[in-house]
Amino acid sequence: MDMRTTSSLLYLDGITVSFDGFKALNDLSLTVEPGEMRAIIGPNGAGKTTMMDVVTGRTRPDNGDVYFQGGEHDLAKLDETEIAELGIGRKFQKPTVFDMHTVEDNLLLALKNDRRVRSTLLWRGSAEQNARINALLDTIRLNPQRDRVAGSLSHGQKQWLEIGMLLAQEPKLLLVDEPVAGMTDVETRQTVELLKEINRDRTVVVVEHDMAFVRDLDVKVTVLHEGAVIAEGSIDQVSSNERVIEVYLGR
Repeated sequence: MDMRTTSSLLYLDGITVSFDGFKALNDLSLTVEPGEMRAIIGPNGAGKTTMMDVVTGRTRPDNGDVYFQGGEHDLAKLDETEIAELGIGRKFQKPTVFDMHTVEDNLLLALKNDRRVRSTLLWRGSAEQNARINALLDTIRLNPQRDRVAGSLSHGQKQWLEIGMLLAQEPKLLLVDEPVAGMTDVETRQTVELLKEINRDRTVVVVEHDMAFVRDLDVKVTVLHEGAVIAEGSIDQVSSNERVIEVYLGR
C-alpha cells in the first residue's frame, strides 16, 4: 500500500486471521475516519474481538493491511506497547481498575507522563496535572466520588473510571468493548452522553450488543458476521438489511 493513499485514521484491508483452521477474520476491510464514532455489532463469533486484537497488536493478521493515522503506521509490524504509545487505547468489557486505591489515585497512576516520578502515591504532580485530573473527573462524572476507593464503585462507575484512565493516556483512537453491559438504564443513558462528549475530541469505536444503546449513539454502524463486513450504514439501514436480520437480529 502507498502510505499516502488513505486519509483514514484506521485502515483495515483484506485482514484474515485463522486459529486452527477457523477463520476468525475473513478478508475483513473497514475504515474509520478521524473524529468519527463507529459502532460495531454482530453475533457472537463474528470477529469483533479479534478485529480489536489485530488493531491493538495482540493478534498478528495472516494476511492484509492494518494502518493507523493516514497510513503513517503499519500496526501489523508493531507490538502492543508501541501501538498504545501511538495513541490507541482499548477498554475491555470487564473493567480493570485498582480497587484498593481511590478514584483520583487511579487517574493519577494512568496519567501520560514519566512514570518514574510517580513511584509513590504521595506524589501529587503539578498544578497542570491536577487540573487535568479535575477535568477527567468531570468528564467521567466521578468528581463527587474522587476520594472513594474504586472497589466501592458501582459496575457502571468502574466502567467510567476505566474510560477515564484511558483518556489520561491521551489516545487518538479509543476502542470500547461493550461499555454498557451490566449497567442500569440510567447509567446506560449517561454512558451515551459520555461517549458523545469524548467523541468531540477523539475518534471512538464502540463494540456493543445493546441495540437500543447503539441507536441512541446515532452513528454509522458496521455489522460483522463470520469475520467479514456484511452491512454498513445507519442503525435503521442495517436493521432493515435482510442479511443482518437473518444472521443477527432475527424476525
